[in-house]
Amino acid sequence: MRAAEAGRNRTERGGCSIAHHATDSAEIAWTEGGREATAAWLTANDRPAPKRVTVVDDRLTADQAVRYAAQGTAMLWRGDFHNAKQLLSAIDRRLAKGGKGGKGSRAGKGSKAGTGSSAAKTSAARAPESPAEEFYRLRQARAQRSRMLSLVLVPVEFGAPADGSGSIQHSAILPLPRAPRVAEAIEFAYASRLGFGAALAAVSLQELTGVLSAHQWFLNGVDVPSLGAKIHPHYGTFLPTRHEYVDLVARAPLPSRELAFDIGVGTGVLSAVLAKRGVERVIGTDIHQRAVDCAQDNFARLEITGVATAQLGSMFPDGRAPLIVCNPPWLPGSAASTLDAAVYDPSSQMLLQFLAGLPAHLSDGGEGWLVLSDLAELLGLRTREMLLEAIAAAGLEIVDRLDTVPTHRRARNTDDLLHAARSREVTSLWRLRVAG
Repeated sequence: MRAAEAGRNRTERGGCSIAHHATDSAEIAWTEGGREATAAWLTANDRPAPKRVTVVDDRLTADQAVRYAAQGTAMLWRGDFHNAKQLLSAIDRRLAKGGKGGKGSRAGKGSKAGTGSSAAKTSAARAPESPAEEFYRLRQARAQRSRMLSLVLVPVEFGAPADGSGSIQHSAILPLPRAPRVAEAIEFAYASRLGFGAALAAVSLQELTGVLSAHQWFLNGVDVPSLGAKIHPHYGTFLPTRHEYVDLVARAPLPSRELAFDIGVGTGVLSAVLAKRGVERVIGTDIHQRAVDCAQDNFARLEITGVATAQLGSMFPDGRAPLIVCNPPWLPGSAASTLDAAVYDPSSQMLLQFLAGLPAHLSDGGEGWLVLSDLAELLGLRTREMLLEAIAAAGLEIVDRLDTVPTHRRARNTDDLLHAARSREVTSLWRLRVAG
């Protein structure tokens, strides 16, 4: 019924209107051509389904789209696909321009400088932001910008493939003029998500653009020089494009080649480096199933499944190991989506949990390797004293620290609003052991 209704709505496009519907988180609903319609909501980032949806096409202007987005109204696109991408870019430019206003607030008219509390308030309003304040302001602005951009939606149809194979992953299409082939990318990112395979679904164009890019990264792989091979990241796992932290693990002196734990395994790149260095057995853990699947896939590609394995778990595997490696998210902060979880560690929970649990899982004389950037310290989000106190409180001592500087482009980009911090960033591998 949903597919037939959607088909009627595509031919009866006149008189589109905004509709308010009570739906669950897996569906969106709208009115089109005088009829009510619904579609499954596809998201790989756990973004909630929009509650208000209107149907739009090539006649929609960027200014009108910004007004819809500001009201929290999603726009289901029925026009040319390339025009939709151009609209998204135009919206982004307008939002970026609007976000470049001056900082602080102007003093009220008639206030007298240097007298009373109003002068103090004016001075405080004009005070420069601290690095932490600037970071949080920029992050909040980017989150708002991303939320508004996510409200441009495109339809996705699933149906029986022409070859009669009965496999739905090859039948996903965007029913829009000049739309690219998306079946493989859709299956890559959404096969295990709610709404995959529904007769009609909708997805954020912003997210779909990221999915298409991530699918290409997966197909092509990412060269890892210290591994001498490629890693193929699945959607939602952190791309190992910053080689400096991998290089640290590749050159730190091994305390043992018997066994290693890789906490927060991600793509499996650090496990693979340890296996290449001759560690006989590596066990990786991760709280995300997609990361476990990704690591296992990469171990198979690298033909090291006899050495390295990954399993679902919140932190340490059972038992003890002479080497335990952890590369936690580097920035304290809430993760707004599953993709953010690779970058943000709420209240440094993973970092602190790793340090606190390390002594109980290290073999006698073993080492824990903490791979961490000091970017959080440079931004004022965490202090070096806090890190050192956490190490000591866990009953650990520092054996050595290996440092390296970033080589990625953002560290050299003077247009980056966080360039002052990024240009001074140092990534370290802290070699830790049980004190005494």
